[in-house]
Amino acid sequence: MKKLPIGIQDYKEIIEGNYIYVDKTKYIFDLIDNGKYYFLSRPRRFGKSLTISTLYYIFNGEKELFKDTYIYDKWEFKEYPIIRLNVLLAATDNEERFKKSLTKLIKQEGQRNNVEIIEEDYKFAFDELIIKLSKKGKVVILVDEYEKPILDNINNKEKAERYREILRDFYVTIKSRDEYIKFVFLTGITKFTKTGVFSALNNLNDISLDNDYSQMLGYTQEELESYFAEYIKETAEKLKITEKELLQEMKKYYNGFSFDGEHFVYNPFSILKFFQKKEFQNYWFESGSPSFIYEYIKGKKVTYEELTKYPVSAMDFSTREIEDAKANIFFAQAGYLTFKGIKRYGLRKKYILDYPNIEVKNSFSELILEANYGLEEIEEIENKIYEKIEANEIEEIKRIISAIPYNLHQKRESYYHSLIYTILASAGLNVTAEELTNLGRSDLVLEHNDKIYLFEIKLDKSAKEAIKQIKEKKYYEKYISEGKEIYIIGININSEKRDIEDYIIEKI
Repeated sequence: MKKLPIGIQDYKEIIEGNYIYVDKTKYIFDLIDNGKYYFLSRPRRFGKSLTISTLYYIFNGEKELFKDTYIYDKWEFKEYPIIRLNVLLAATDNEERFKKSLTKLIKQEGQRNNVEIIEEDYKFAFDELIIKLSKKGKVVILVDEYEKPILDNINNKEKAERYREILRDFYVTIKSRDEYIKFVFLTGITKFTKTGVFSALNNLNDISLDNDYSQMLGYTQEELESYFAEYIKETAEKLKITEKELLQEMKKYYNGFSFDGEHFVYNPFSILKFFQKKEFQNYWFESGSPSFIYEYIKGKKVTYEELTKYPVSAMDFSTREIEDAKANIFFAQAGYLTFKGIKRYGLRKKYILDYPNIEVKNSFSELILEANYGLEEIEEIENKIYEKIEANEIEEIKRIISAIPYNLHQKRESYYHSLIYTILASAGLNVTAEELTNLGRSDLVLEHNDKIYLFEIKLDKSAKEAIKQIKEKKYYEKYISEGKEIYIIGININSEKRDIEDYIIEKI
């Protein structure tokens, strides 16, 4: 059984070390065979660095590493001079060190290519490296984490803009030396704007939202079942469930990322960790969600409702710099939200945003409860909610709402929809908002084991009225055929008391 390449981002190490490699070289071949300048944004730990590494070995002419892949008999595997930059290594604590670190990265690439770089200015050093390397042949440029210095300072607008100007000055060198260049591929977490870092590099092809490359990173359902068949069998046996049941649960927990609104992939890091540990945990989120995420949520008072209320267009991702972008745009690029579908308005289309899966929904909801509502001891809250739902009770939800400082509450029904959704999601429960039926939308739907709970939430009315609406609209009908127990829950919020005044739970 091949090993799991957890944390390994070097293609050669994966192949030579007998690790699983999910073959993505068809996408890479399409890129290098049909174009020259590319940019791809994806969330962290999604395979960007491995893609850069794969390109490196392809352009380094190491054909035998690709013996069992799609590209093996289709590419010339000629050796090209390569500049490979990981901007993650740049110092970002102050402007001067940042500039010096860019120069150092260029000089290190020069040393790796046996070229001495004389220039001390980062921009001229980059230019010198391209020109000197071009004497060996046309140059390939691979850049990973292109905007990391900006993301490190996302909560400091002035500093982020200064770093952006430096990077803009740095990357423009690529455009100015087009005649010396064979291929360019840049990656990052956030898409660029037309006036941003790459404003002068206007021939860069952004494939981040392209349908053809939507599954280039991440694992498809077919790839999961094919490449990890032995691990699926082994894990199902350990958890004492069938392989079918395991795949259903894995899909809920780790699938759901989409970069075109039509095709969906699994987070690769979560899958690898899951097969290693054989337990359902929040591996991707807990592997290093940046500390600035907490401050970002707290500063902007981010709520689930605001993140998912309105569909977004492709233009929304490139009209504002990331520190000025709306919260839903920022979190969609960071991977905490994803495209769950497409809405069409004539010839125009917009993307519906939501959490990709239970893993992200659970962890992100915890952050919102901590940052926005000042709730602590989140793990204890989760356990109690889980226990009460098991017993068909919602008293714990009432207790949590009453514990939130009064000045944080808002007199809006949608506010309480969002709050109760976040409380349930933080407990790792499979809850969805505004589930469509033929007669309307139920506020919340919670699927737990063999039970389904339908919530209707009212503000300054009555729980009876909420229950009446569920029955009149027959929100429960679409679930009857599933053979699960169905409970309807009517909740009334008193806006003056800022708490649940009364609730009714009935079994259908």
